[in-house]
Amino acid sequence: MKQIQLNGMKIGGGAPFVLIAGPCVIEEEQRTTEIAVFLKELTDRLHIPLIFKASYDKANRTSVHSYRGPGLKKGLQVLKNISEKLSIPILTDVHRFEEIKPVSEVADILQVPAFLCRQTDFVMEVGRFARVINIKKGQFLAPGDVRNIIDKVLAVENENILMTERGTCFGYNNLVADFRAIPAMRAMGYPVIFDATHSVQLPGGQGTVSGGQREMVAYLARAAVAVGIDGLFVEVHPDPDTALCDGPNSLDLNKLDDMLQVLMEIDALVKNLKE
Repeated sequence: MKQIQLNGMKIGGGAPFVLIAGPCVIEEEQRTTEIAVFLKELTDRLHIPLIFKASYDKANRTSVHSYRGPGLKKGLQVLKNISEKLSIPILTDVHRFEEIKPVSEVADILQVPAFLCRQTDFVMEVGRFARVINIKKGQFLAPGDVRNIIDKVLAVENENILMTERGTCFGYNNLVADFRAIPAMRAMGYPVIFDATHSVQLPGGQGTVSGGQREMVAYLARAAVAVGIDGLFVEVHPDPDTALCDGPNSLDLNKLDDMLQVLMEIDALVKNLKE
């Protein structure tokens, strides 16, 4: 498997899992920075590599009235400030062609949203500019379809590819995590991330917003690490019930420490990392 080097951390190739974490969307700079500081202090103590994630614009919300974020200019400035203050890499998602270049100048990892993963021109354009590209596997795709997405990125000479499993459509307003997908995707030679919070999302489950089952996050995370993953994606919030976006499937920050300690033990056992 290809091992990706990013700001001194190793992703894949048998290395311990990296944590991709942060709020679903930037609500305002102070709160977003406080979450980043909390994550930085926690992961430094636990010796877990951290990539901070937050969206500047959620262009794929259920309702036109849903909160989308501060927008490109203000949002990128918030992410840049966090990166410089805490010296941590940044991941954020892009939804529009014209935003790819400016986002690539701030973010270390550019993410292709699940609903855009089959858009050939968009995927290739992100691949041209991204230092590292993370592609969310669409809820409507089979694991084997990921090979075609990888080939599109390789066609623009970018080999720094991450693939993220985030659940598969299971009837209406529901997702199921099929853990067979993880080894199937990893067999393609690139690191695989498991998105533990979007995998418990109930898309459109509350009519004008998505629902979720955050109480299931830790269970799915443990299962994924036991199967073998290269990174864990978790959206977190200090008070998920008041989060402006994806609160029902976001994990309470205060529950992250205990969960990560268990996951580290499982990861070490699976990867034979213990001395």
